[in-house]
Amino acid sequence: MKTTQPLAANTPIATKISDVVKVLGRAVTPSPRQISGAKSARMLRRIVTAKYITMSNVSPVEYRPYSDQRSARFNCPRVLRAAMSPSPGGGIRDSIPQERVADALEHDFPPDDAPLHDRPAFFYALGDCVYFNGEASQYYLQFYHPYEHYPAAVVAVAGNHDGDNVGHETSLEAFVRNLCAPEPGLHSPDAGDSVRTRMTQPNVYWTLVSDLINIVGLYSNVPSGGRLTDPQRKWLVHELKTLPKRVPIVVTLHHPPFSADTSHGGSDRMRQEIDTAAKAAGRIPDLVFAGHVHAYERFTRRRSNGDEYPYIVAGAGGYHNLHPIARPRGRALMLPTAVKVGGDMVSLENYKDDRHGFLRMEVTKDAIVGNYFTVPRPHESWSQGARLFEIWRYDLRARKVSRGS
Repeated sequence: MKTTQPLAANTPIATKISDVVKVLGRAVTPSPRQISGAKSARMLRRIVTAKYITMSNVSPVEYRPYSDQRSARFNCPRVLRAAMSPSPGGGIRDSIPQERVADALEHDFPPDDAPLHDRPAFFYALGDCVYFNGEASQYYLQFYHPYEHYPAAVVAVAGNHDGDNVGHETSLEAFVRNLCAPEPGLHSPDAGDSVRTRMTQPNVYWTLVSDLINIVGLYSNVPSGGRLTDPQRKWLVHELKTLPKRVPIVVTLHHPPFSADTSHGGSDRMRQEIDTAAKAAGRIPDLVFAGHVHAYERFTRRRSNGDEYPYIVAGAGGYHNLHPIARPRGRALMLPTAVKVGGDMVSLENYKDDRHGFLRMEVTKDAIVGNYFTVPRPHESWSQGARLFEIWRYDLRARKVSRGS
């Protein structure tokens, strides 16, 4: 298996962003294709009239004081809402699960005249944007077409399938072309007739900086269990050490440190990588999000001093094959189920392994709230819509996780 080196710091892809509009929010225009039906009419109305993020409510990019410059800054209202999930498999074998998640993401937007803080700011994909080998030829079916009418930005970290390229394409070539563009408004040759333009992330691994939350996105690479290279390790330590202490840090990556599924399982290597960086930096991430496992799992890690930290797996974003959670002796796990890992107690608090879905994250200065929604199965009616599975709340001051809002 190959291990991809990070982008060079002096490349335009890694450094050139002139304002945050290039990262978060550019208006989309209606597709020239035939649009019919109530669902399409709703999409068209939203695209034409929605209040997108504009320069009036977004600050210019503030580069982090570090030679690699892999960060982008944006200002947000008193509440930040965002959606998280992988974005896999739209054109592989069965596109309906991903289409249903994409439809639910669109429906998660309030009416167009709602306050800005009620609108999701972006959709953050947790890797595996394109199956099976990050092919450029698959970006239209699996990325541009499913999210063509999503009325906000789509950003991502790369997963193992994005980097495990074959044939004439180099590792992460298509991912970089479509998500790390040097300037906004560029149409990708991989996008077909989609009106969604290329995203302008500063790098494959990067930090999204705001006044409410800082999201440090890692590229956990291709090998089973993930792998970080030395440049990325040093960068992670730097981010944990130098980002403002008053603002919580979320770490995102593709391979989950913890999982109870029977297909992949958790990556102790990634747990150790994050723990080692946290120890070197003197700061523990407040929350960790991961994908890879095609299920939803919520873990709580309890440190020896009593502080609790959520670890979330939100990997059921659309690939047709879901991954079951282990059933010892054929019986469902009793929740919560706790084990000792790395000197801490880690408990599986809840999971959903039989439906696709997405996680909505809401951030205030006091708490991070997660709302996990499931979507109808392929044989069920679209009209059922998304259903709330659970709400959890992380108190940033007390360092405690609770069920409900």
